[in-house]
Amino acid sequence: MGTNNTVYVDSDKPDDLRRRHLYDGQIFLFTPTATTTALCDFAAQLIEDAFAPLAPATAQFEMPVERFVEIFAPLKPRYMHHPETRRLLRQVFADFGCDPEQTFFDVPKLRGVTSNDYLTAGVGYAHPPHRDTWWSAPLAQLNWWMPIYGIESENSFAFHPRSWSEGMKNHSEDFNYYEWNAVGRAQAARHTHTDNRKQPHPPANFDPEPQLRFVVPRGGLVVFSSAQLHSTVRNTSGRTRFSTDFRTVNLADLRAGLGAPNIDSQPQGTSLRDFHRASDSSVIPEEVVAAYDHGEHPEGGVLVFAPPSGPSA
Repeated sequence: MGTNNTVYVDSDKPDDLRRRHLYDGQIFLFTPTATTTALCDFAAQLIEDAFAPLAPATAQFEMPVERFVEIFAPLKPRYMHHPETRRLLRQVFADFGCDPEQTFFDVPKLRGVTSNDYLTAGVGYAHPPHRDTWWSAPLAQLNWWMPIYGIESENSFAFHPRSWSEGMKNHSEDFNYYEWNAVGRAQAARHTHTDNRKQPHPPANFDPEPQLRFVVPRGGLVVFSSAQLHSTVRNTSGRTRFSTDFRTVNLADLRAGLGAPNIDSQPQGTSLRDFHRASDSSVIPEEVVAAYDHGEHPEGGVLVFAPPSGPSA
């Protein structure tokens, strides 16, 4: 983490100051609000409808992994692209003082991390220690993470604070975001037992200690920089962990070149075209994107990923 190694809980700092602290490696925790709880309730309803009549947290013990993937794979884009999800997200940003004209967000992700190594690939990929910046995220990106049901330390996720200022070999120089959109993301549902998609990763001898884990209530938020090294905790809780996360960038900060320090990220391409303005869903101006678009545009590459079944899935 940064110099102060500070975790802020329910901070009332304005958004511009909060962003500066996040770029410095600090972490913000928030207890549930009416708006985050509403988003949780909506996500939970979609999950429960999909897995009915089984309880989603323990459904993995009642079906083969292939059946779990059949249910969960289409559920992810259904939540991600649902108009109600986006409406609720805008309310969350307003609740936390984000300027709707300057705040841009990508589609929120739905995660299902199963227990006992039931599904660790594809749509249930268990992320090793990583920075989102290895995957072409901008250094000004902020990550917002929220559990949809209650969690424990045994099914949470971890930060690796020593690595905030310590770089490592990660193979991000071999990663091209547009190739990933064309091939890697589209193939997620095909992977149920192993995941051989080309992705950045830490060296085999990386020591993940010390770890810092936060257990927040259902609907609580963990907000952190895309440059924070973090990982999925190996789930030993006996319950599938369902969570949602979404990412924001501030247009004024992008124009000013503000963001976290770049310690070891060298990917090609940028995810900035995935972001839409909170106020009117417009995209980031291309001249701003161009300043962050490094490397090749490979033949067959896809600038903005769309699921095969379309936004209505």
